[in-house]
Amino acid sequence: MTRMMTRMMTTVLLVAALLFPMAAQAQDAAKRTPVNLNTATMEQLEDLPGIGKATAERIIEYRTKNGAFKKIEDLMNVRGVGEKSFLSLKELITVSVPKTEK
Repeated sequence: MTRMMTRMMTTVLLVAALLFPMAAQAQDAAKRTPVNLNTATMEQLEDLPGIGKATAERIIEYRTKNGAFKKIEDLMNVRGVGEKSFLSLKELITVSVPKTEK
């Protein structure tokens, strides 16, 4: 094999290795029941991709101080959750406002 063919094959294999896990994560996300930001436990929040203990604590602290999340986009008001994180979580979260807060 020529050096160029070897590089091309390496590149193709690398791209495939990077894309297949993403496809699997997307399928896993589609199978999940969305997590309600207003009722989720620490464990449920930590189970979301990219949400660790500290961020889960800040989400719970935010809803305790500010009341229920009105829309999923409000999650970006929590320190540590930016637009990029929100976009990766968008399909995995929901909000339903408790009847007493409507």
